[in-house]
Amino acid sequence: MSTPTTHQANRDLAVVDRQVAVDANTLPSEAELADWIDRVLAHHPAETRHEVTVRLVDVSESQALNRDYRGKDTPTNVLSFPFEAPPEVPIPLLGDLVICHAVVAQEAQQQHKPLAQHYAHMVIHGTLHLLGYDHIEDDEAEVMEKMERDILAGLEIPDPYLES
Repeated sequence: MSTPTTHQANRDLAVVDRQVAVDANTLPSEAELADWIDRVLAHHPAETRHEVTVRLVDVSESQALNRDYRGKDTPTNVLSFPFEAPPEVPIPLLGDLVICHAVVAQEAQQQHKPLAQHYAHMVIHGTLHLLGYDHIEDDEAEVMEKMERDILAGLEIPDPYLES
């Protein structure tokens, strides 16, 4: 029997509800998604919410959601929808991530990155949004991007913000 790592001993591991609404054979597995989310949660040991729905979608669904919720009529790589339960309802749901496979695949190709590495970045980025991080202001972006770099480095994934 293996001994759990420190962060595993102190909290629940990420639980992922993987929903596939796109026809593609290069999608991340539920285990990969859970690992990437868990690495974010490891940096937030006090966080008790650990369940995330990850929906992998096509361009039309991404565009419709981006238009309806952000006022931008274009598909996007990842959308984050934090779950906000009333304080008296202890539900471990952190929220939903909606990831557009076509956009992520296109960005990976344009940026000369392996698709799996770009998916890892998008899931980590989206999970940080679920936790309340943002990148609208420069100082907020610095904090969020540093955390992304640190988590990705733990996966031996190069800094996604370096110009190639």
